[in-house]
Amino acid sequence: MGHNHPHSNNTDKNLTLVFFLNSIFVIIELVGGLLTNSIAILSDALHDFGDSISLAIAWFLQRKSKQGRDAKFSYGYKRFSLLGAVFLSGILCVSSVIVIIEAIKRMISPVAVSADGMFWLAILGVVINGIAALRIKKGTSLNERSVYLHIMEDVLGWLAVLIASIIMKFIHLPILDPILSICISVWVLFNVYKNLIATFKVFLQATPEEINLNELETRILAIEDVISIHDLHIWSLDGESHVMTLHVVCSAENTSNIKQSIINIGSEYHIVHTTIEFEHSDVTCNTSCD
Repeated sequence: MGHNHPHSNNTDKNLTLVFFLNSIFVIIELVGGLLTNSIAILSDALHDFGDSISLAIAWFLQRKSKQGRDAKFSYGYKRFSLLGAVFLSGILCVSSVIVIIEAIKRMISPVAVSADGMFWLAILGVVINGIAALRIKKGTSLNERSVYLHIMEDVLGWLAVLIASIIMKFIHLPILDPILSICISVWVLFNVYKNLIATFKVFLQATPEEINLNELETRILAIEDVISIHDLHIWSLDGESHVMTLHVVCSAENTSNIKQSIINIGSEYHIVHTTIEFEHSDVTCNTSCD
């Protein structure tokens, strides 16, 4: 497991491109949704509008997260990137609820829609959002993953609109449009929930899920002159860069080799900052971080 992410240098460029593609398509969707009288298309336009705002904020926070540590933030600004994911999730929660309410009204009183207009807009939606998804798909931070997830939801949503428009070309089912918009909104809310859980785990300093603590402890204990370890704590700065602190009981006077070995092992788990307190076996540790 390495910690180098060569694609990270292109993150700003990718987010910028995705923002402009999304913003242009929002205008197309609004016009197309009004012309076709489709609540599904208008609902997706609302989602995309939220995405555009969030993408602009995500881009700013992503740049801010690269700022080094200072007196105000001793670990740096990495967690600023998480704020983009939280903001995006909040926007989508509100817009999804609004769409569901409007769709239920349409189910009660169905309105005719233009299947031909939906068909061509759906093709355009799949192409534009597909391009955006391909540009952002390699992101590894929660911020980038959140953006990618919602772009992919747009791709899937437009595929669903495409299928529905084809069906309505042959069968008059205006109720299919609001049903489709509800399904898309429920799918969005489900994934927003998963993203928020992952983000809040980082804020609450939960142990990163990809780190096997038993395996890590075993590897550290296998280092020569290491007798035992305790007070091991691991948390994440932003979902991909982690921090570790621990106490190491050892028999060696010179601990520099042990320290470097632990740092090398930690780097394989994306641990970028390690604090170690060394103790000798005849010293009782009175420090507790429980």
